Amino acid sequence: MDFKDYYSALGVAKTASQKEIKAAYRKLARKHHPDVNQGDKSAEGRFKEINEAYEVLGDPDKRKKYDELGANWRQYEQAGAAGGRNPFAGGFNPGDAGGYRTVTQDDLNEMFGGGHPFSDFFETFFGGARDAGEPQGRGRGRARAARAGRDIEQEIELSLEDAYHGAMRRFSIQHEGDARSVDVRIPAGVSDGSRVRVSAEGERGSGGGKAGDLYLRIRLTPNAQYERKGRDLYIRVPIPLTTAVLGGEADVKTLGGKSLRLKIPPTTQNGQVFRLKGHGMPVTGNSGGQGDLYATADVQLPRELTPAQREHFEALQKLEKTS
Repeated sequence: MDFKDYYSALGVAKTASQKEIKAAYRKLARKHHPDVNQGDKSAEGRFKEINEAYEVLGDPDKRKKYDELGANWRQYEQAGAAGGRNPFAGGFNPGDAGGYRTVTQDDLNEMFGGGHPFSDFFETFFGGARDAGEPQGRGRGRARAARAGRDIEQEIELSLEDAYHGAMRRFSIQHEGDARSVDVRIPAGVSDGSRVRVSAEGERGSGGGKAGDLYLRIRLTPNAQYERKGRDLYIRVPIPLTTAVLGGEADVKTLGGKSLRLKIPPTTQNGQVFRLKGHGMPVTGNSGGQGDLYATADVQLPRELTPAQREHFEALQKLEKTS
């Protein structure tokens, strides 16, 4: 069993402050985390080495004992083996009330997703004496910490109509051999690029850890009639020339399927915009909340004239010249 140079493992000097040690640990742990280096056994081994080093150097009491070990570590090991006990027993065993941790296991779980077993060296000098007959290197019951499952994100394509009414979708999720179907209700009013969270339908946790979440990223397909801007909808409404000049009504169909009668005042100009309050997109999470529908007048000029129409337009032209 070789002596573990924990200072070298974290890349810090023996004179490093606790703050410097913690900073080095965080940087290296994130770099070598198994989730970032999936399938890389060397990164996994490095990650365990980094955690073990910080378990000792991050605790001032353990660090002090480790520094005392120094070049005499072999004598400590032999003394412990001969006596059948930890050479640091009597105030240093991590299970004692006086033990101190710089960072809790919950903190490690939250930051990096679970614990890792430590080496024979650590178990011999810092993990407590082994039971009689227990194989070298197995330590005394250091249980693997629970690891929460990661979140899964998946894109879903929706029409504007589905976004207006809300929709039910069934997804087939496959992750590391785990295949299952999930029915998801898409709430009314979702916007392009928004995410719908489905609790506990992501990657399964290990060691009793909770499952991750499923996030559905919404992508809306273009609509030929309606343009969406936030919670509001915009539509162009064809208006006959005579209605635009003399006034009247025009039919407007909402995205929700309702038919509305829009009042057109006399001399309405092409491009004039009318607001239909409360007929836009539903507001997600706000029951009854809804945006507005804006109808733009698209005045239709005749493409052909009958003899009677031409006669009337010519008469109108004469009136305009004399007025």
